[in-house]
Amino acid sequence: MSTESQVRADDRAHVFHSWSAQGLIDPLPIESALGSHFWDYTGKKYLDFSSQLVNINIGHQHPRLIAAIQEQAGRLATIQPAFANDKRGEAARMIAEVAPPSLNKVFFTNGGAEANENAIRMARLHTGRHKVLSTYRSYHGSTATAITATGDPRRWPNEPVAIGVVHFWGPYPYRSPFYATNEQEESQRALQHLRDTIVFEGPATIAAILLETVVGTNGILVPPPGYLAGVREICDEFGIVFIADEVMAGFGRCGEWFAIDRWGVAPDLITFAKGVNSGYLPLGGVVISDEIAETFRERPFPGGLTYSGHPLACASAVASMQIFKEEGIVEHARALGDDIIAPALKEMSEKHPSIGEVRGLGVFWAIELVRDKATREPLVPFNAAGAAAAPMNAVAAACKERGLWPFIHFNRLHVVPPCTITAEELREGLAILDEALSVADEFCA
Repeated sequence: MSTESQVRADDRAHVFHSWSAQGLIDPLPIESALGSHFWDYTGKKYLDFSSQLVNINIGHQHPRLIAAIQEQAGRLATIQPAFANDKRGEAARMIAEVAPPSLNKVFFTNGGAEANENAIRMARLHTGRHKVLSTYRSYHGSTATAITATGDPRRWPNEPVAIGVVHFWGPYPYRSPFYATNEQEESQRALQHLRDTIVFEGPATIAAILLETVVGTNGILVPPPGYLAGVREICDEFGIVFIADEVMAGFGRCGEWFAIDRWGVAPDLITFAKGVNSGYLPLGGVVISDEIAETFRERPFPGGLTYSGHPLACASAVASMQIFKEEGIVEHARALGDDIIAPALKEMSEKHPSIGEVRGLGVFWAIELVRDKATREPLVPFNAAGAAAAPMNAVAAACKERGLWPFIHFNRLHVVPPCTITAEELREGLAILDEALSVADEFCA
């Protein structure tokens, strides 16, 4: 058994971490996890209000999911993707069964970035066009085309990478780029902006519109009524492929199998990862419409991965979806949002001067922090770092001191615990957030 000092020493000497200046970080060694909690080597217990990277939808160490991986490892640990495999086929069938009726094929990847890469490739080959439209305030992954499609600052140091990506403004009623005064105006004006962008970019050059159904890391931005249906209509009018990025929003996170189900809209492609098996093993994929699948009936699809549809990962997806159905996890997540999170955050927003807005669905919520409710000045500037980020760092520290691991991004706290969290655990975490927000209040005008 490794000691904390050994784990820390090996990490600092040899592990190169994502998105980090290597000499400025000190990763916390974690020893174990179970359900909605994890523990460090001192025995300190943290309530996981971030679901790690918003992917542990089923909770840590679910015994049935662990057993399914163990069983598959004992029977067939790996097989290359050109063969048919029982768990690969079963996982694809189960995913197609919960997708909109016109999407019946699944291409498996190792994660969300590769899913978006391949969805864009499919759209380009299907349409014979090259441009992809995606929004500012988005994240689609860190591979070449996915990071170019990303609309947040993580794109900047990676440019130039890929060509043919155009960004536009999606709806965000609280900070409307269209000066809308209500959700109806926001939806209408955002759709007109998208239509104008298409016209000026040239409809015949545009292969796809790539959208996070509910924007994740960049704000838990729930689309206003009519927006996604409007995007579907625009795509149909111009022959553009509609790609719904459900990497973070899917598999129960928004209280639906796929978040887009809430609006009754069927995209042409759905990308997924994270919640499909809660990251127990690397797995992602693209759910493909019958029309796009037909494009590749006799024409080879020029893409593939050694580990596409890996048996261990697919076995974990099958077990996860079975558990979701038998334990009512999707319904549980929806009820937690409606019955506990929404009213609790509304009450907090009336109490704390630092809360500008709360928004979300299921177990996918954001608390937007401000210095002034009237002016909506963010608690910290956009993309703040160093001393400018100190207020949010102080809020995060207050959470961690009290045994809650938060999800912080820019001027927001995200409430994104596992979909399996109990009502009691959820109320405990919300009470800690309530206390920690007093720190944010100190920075208000």
